Amino acid sequence: MVFKIESIKIINLHLGQRIFLFSVLFLAATRLVSQEVIPEAFKEKAERIVRMAPKTYLVLDSELKAEKRDTTLLRYFANLCNEAGYLDGESYALDQIGTKYRNTSQYEKAAALHQKALKIAEKANNTELKVLSLNMLGVVYRRTDAIKTALDYNQQALELAEQVENPSHHIQRSINVSLNSIGNLYQTLEQYDLAILQFKRALRLEEELGNKLGLAINHQNIGDCLELKGDLEGALESYRKSLAYNEEINSDYGRVICKNSLAQVYLKQDMPYAALVLLEPLHEQSKTIGDFYITSAVFINTGWAHTQLGQYDKAKTFIQEGLEMAQNHNMPSNVLYGYRKLSDLEIKKGDFRRAYEFYKKADEQNNEIISATNVRYMNDIIVRYEAEKKNNQISVLAKENEIVRLRLRKNQTTLLVSALIVGLVASILYILYRQYQNKNEKRVLSLEQNMLRSQMNPHFLFNSLNSIKLYIINNEQKNAVHYLNKFSKLVRKILEASSLKEISLAEELETVELYMNIENIRFSNEIDFKINVDDNISPDVVKVPSLALQPFLENSLWHGLSPKNGEKKIHIWVKQKNQGYVSIEIEDNGVGRGAAEINKENRILKRKSVGIRITKERLANFSKDYQNSFDVDIVDLFDENGNPKGTKVILDIPTI
Repeated sequence: MVFKIESIKIINLHLGQRIFLFSVLFLAATRLVSQEVIPEAFKEKAERIVRMAPKTYLVLDSELKAEKRDTTLLRYFANLCNEAGYLDGESYALDQIGTKYRNTSQYEKAAALHQKALKIAEKANNTELKVLSLNMLGVVYRRTDAIKTALDYNQQALELAEQVENPSHHIQRSINVSLNSIGNLYQTLEQYDLAILQFKRALRLEEELGNKLGLAINHQNIGDCLELKGDLEGALESYRKSLAYNEEINSDYGRVICKNSLAQVYLKQDMPYAALVLLEPLHEQSKTIGDFYITSAVFINTGWAHTQLGQYDKAKTFIQEGLEMAQNHNMPSNVLYGYRKLSDLEIKKGDFRRAYEFYKKADEQNNEIISATNVRYMNDIIVRYEAEKKNNQISVLAKENEIVRLRLRKNQTTLLVSALIVGLVASILYILYRQYQNKNEKRVLSLEQNMLRSQMNPHFLFNSLNSIKLYIINNEQKNAVHYLNKFSKLVRKILEASSLKEISLAEELETVELYMNIENIRFSNEIDFKINVDDNISPDVVKVPSLALQPFLENSLWHGLSPKNGEKKIHIWVKQKNQGYVSIEIEDNGVGRGAAEINKENRILKRKSVGIRITKERLANFSKDYQNSFDVDIVDLFDENGNPKGTKVILDIPTI
């Protein structure tokens, strides 16, 4: 059963009647709750809170933190507050129950509870609780794609919160919730840049408050916008930051959302196996959470992955299950998503008639979501905002023009001054242009110098010399001579290569083998390092920029293998990708980029890694001499349980 947008309008038109009916049912439910067995300890706590009658959200939330997810206990507390005339406590309890209903996709019940909580907060004249109820109503209506209503509530909450002098911690958090919600609404209307501005503003405020949950949510939202804009690498970076924060606060809900988003990007990058590794454990986890908005998306994405793998029966089963969840819980955007994936599935199967049927259903659903009223309303808001900004700019410019006009009247040498200014501007532009050309030339030289510095960094030199010194001290003359020869040969190769624009792949592989042999001393020779070259590739013919591979190996050693216990491996494969490319894959079994990022943040002595960035710039500059360009891709590796198991760097070298 598909809920159309008209059903949302009926909710708005008859909301008063629905709230009245739900209030009657709620009072009946509270009487039933009063007959249930409520722990004596909670009864005593509830009576104590009612006697204290605290006015602030912070006190109420602190007192009821352990019970705020238990709707039975909260109904008992709400009933007790109602009988005692304690409006603040009743409003707080109703909002918490409404949030629980929202998170289990019972949106109509949630809206009725938040509306009742808002009226009680207004009667109590409690600004904190009024802002809370308005924000929660905005979130509920956003979930059902009622954009106009949602934006009204969130803007009311933001305006009310920003009027408060010396705002409390909760008011500051509410401002962030409003900004985040407004950003989500801009995102729904495909105004991604405006949405990202709102999320970044909320992000800065969350950092000031030290709220890791808020940081996780806003990084996730920025990732959503970047993904929709087509910036998949940027989206992955934001999702990983969000997942790291969710891991810190141990949020199952946040982990499910982040992993589903990461899998969705992998699907867009045609990596269905990597996506399934993340998605399959989420089936039961998402059901346990009870938010069908997330669960339906997980199942639809699982179906998408099976579609890419050609497993069409499995794909259909998962997509239909996700679609039914979205239909049964009135989630129009997920219904649209499900129909689109069913259409894609039928195209893959070659049944274009069925594909067209699902395409038409998706198109109908899309038209219902993007109703003329909602779009016109949001466009008016955006136009008003832009018009007001332009009017302010015009006003400032008008004042400046008036000043200039008065000055010009007094100055008869205007034409001469103008000519001088034009000449000066032209001269400046010419000088800037020449500087720009010179900078470009210097930039190439600077890249080569920086690369040499990164290869010959003091940390590596001192470690190597100290290791050789240890052999000498221990009277291991053979090892000392052996590694000293390798070290001197490596230094000579680095110095020779630094003066060359390109070298053969064979020379580059010999250099990195020397580098790894020396670095392995620091790891007590426990790193399993191998180089495999396909038989049909002649390394002496393939040309690469000098010293191109070492920064990736250094990154694997420093960030991937250094914090890892147990077996350590780095393998290099050189493969023929196609007629125009040779592919070099560097794979390690380190801790993965997510854990490495956290280790880096927690490290007292932070090391700034610039080698990979410099190498990418050199590759981009070097590719100008070829028909094809260099491609560098860094892939996170996961085991069957979705745990990180290392990193793979794929470097595609053009041969023509």
